[in-house]
Amino acid sequence: MKKIDKKVADAYFRERTRNIVIYLIIGALSSFGIVLFAEFFSGFTINGFPFHYFMGAQGAVVVFILLLFINAKVSDSVDKKYGIDESKNEQLSAGKTLDH
Repeated sequence: MKKIDKKVADAYFRERTRNIVIYLIIGALSSFGIVLFAEFFSGFTINGFPFHYFMGAQGAVVVFILLLFINAKVSDSVDKKYGIDESKNEQLSAGKTLDH
């Protein structure tokens, strides 16, 4: 297995960590931020429900699921950018697995 340059590894983990922090902030704002400003958002309605109620009941869950899919796509692109590809992982581990 080849060694990875420390600068490349640091840049990779810095980018991954930055993305995770962004997703956590978006998740916190969609779940807690809406509730903090519920009075302001009560003027907006979705399907007849006040916006803050909709986000508490369903919207935050939908945002969380969307963030999971976005994270998967962005993580794949970051992995390819730094040479960590699924096909390369399969080649490296070929013949090294045990069948139980």
